Amino acid sequence: MSTSAKTQDLGSLLKDAALFKQQGYINGQWVAASDGATFPLHNPATGAKLADMPHMPRSQVTEAIDAAKAAFPAWAALTAYQRQAYLLKLFKEMEDHNEDLAIILCTENGKPLAESRGEIAYGASFLNWNAAEALRTYGQTIPSPYPGTRNTVIKQPIGVCALITPWNFPNAMITRKMAPALAAGCTVVIKAPAETPLSALAMSVLSERVGIPAGVVNIVLMDKGEREAAAGLELCENTKVSKISFTGSTPVGRLLMKQSSGTLKKLSFELGGNAAFIIFEDADLDLAVNGIIASKFRAAGQTCVCANRIFVHSKVYDEFASRLVDRVKQFKIGNGMDDGVNIGPLVSQRGVEKVERHVEDAVSLGAKVLLGGKRIDNGDGSCFFEPTVLADVPRQCAVADEETFGPLAPLFRFDDEDDVIERANTSEVGLAAYFFTQNLARTNRVAERLEVGMVAVNTGVIAQACVPFGGVKQSGFGREGGPSGIDEFMIEKLITIGGL
Repeated sequence: MSTSAKTQDLGSLLKDAALFKQQGYINGQWVAASDGATFPLHNPATGAKLADMPHMPRSQVTEAIDAAKAAFPAWAALTAYQRQAYLLKLFKEMEDHNEDLAIILCTENGKPLAESRGEIAYGASFLNWNAAEALRTYGQTIPSPYPGTRNTVIKQPIGVCALITPWNFPNAMITRKMAPALAAGCTVVIKAPAETPLSALAMSVLSERVGIPAGVVNIVLMDKGEREAAAGLELCENTKVSKISFTGSTPVGRLLMKQSSGTLKKLSFELGGNAAFIIFEDADLDLAVNGIIASKFRAAGQTCVCANRIFVHSKVYDEFASRLVDRVKQFKIGNGMDDGVNIGPLVSQRGVEKVERHVEDAVSLGAKVLLGGKRIDNGDGSCFFEPTVLADVPRQCAVADEETFGPLAPLFRFDDEDDVIERANTSEVGLAAYFFTQNLARTNRVAERLEVGMVAVNTGVIAQACVPFGGVKQSGFGREGGPSGIDEFMIEKLITIGGL
């Protein structure tokens, strides 16, 4: 991003300016980098500088881990009802400060304010859900084949958990990991993303206010580069960390898994996606267009479950393309804080460059630009790209194999159900898929054949706190949310008693 001379006073936009923090949070203390190093944070919609953030060295990550380890015994010893009470208080704080949290998110990430409000509500739902799940960590008694013997299985918190979160959902990816960890009785070290650290820090302010003890929640942050790599290595190699929960790219997931092998940590990874979105000939086209708008263009296309490959049956291809273009033309692009804006910037110039590369590659191979196709250069370091629809996209192009993470909707033709399922399943990742049909038999048949962890039928929305979220193949393993989400932060212990 351009090093703009402009600055923005984010605190002045907030009712509660104390939510705007420019320090890390370790052992209940707000701290700068131990050597005073900082890095600049910019607003992707304006290029204005928001803050100078601590650029922490590896030694402070170790300090945060030590604090979490020291706080773990007392936090784990609380009853599930006591931990539930903390989570419900934190949920209430999020509700009371939802507008300020949304403004912070909109400003650092770029997504429109209305969409940011939706993320805050979604993020809060994980606190509410896991507050209840804290009371459902049931064990079991298993009959023994040996006389006078009783087998009891109990669940216990796994220990210190490292939570590595992405920038595309700065609030919800914190709460989706932190809420089950705290409910289970674990303490956490959160490595906040360099692009969007302010939302994570605001949640620490609220955690402190509800009385969550020092050391239970810790936040470390640093810019991209050597210090971020060193932080990841410390979280992987430190024997005091029992669990790593990571959301991010598949290559980084592979690296973290390799680095964690020496300490055999429990891992849960939500990695890359390359979602297929299939529109069969009998689909309700208006419903399908609505699904694309929700899935493809939410967060300007920067979501892991974003529709990346849109397959449209030849019989409805032209009609669907026309309807989609008409809807996308209605988008208002701009600063998410401005009224009526529903498409904000990408989070960085690197993201803009990737979308640009995918468009140029597809066009060079014969694709046609129906709408958009260019970056928007305001000369201020902002990161906008036009919402784009491509038609006649060939099979052999970058967007068919790579996750775009931007507002690009490529339309591929298909004629045969078996063929489109095979094409959908060629991806090495398998996070989510979507399809639209009014045929009940096809609904069950296709849903079972798609090689993904989540399937949406006749809707573009998947994520909810009450359902498991995760993928298969190289999209990772483990689940977040739903009844099984809290199990990722617990261990089963067998207690066998003889002589009864």
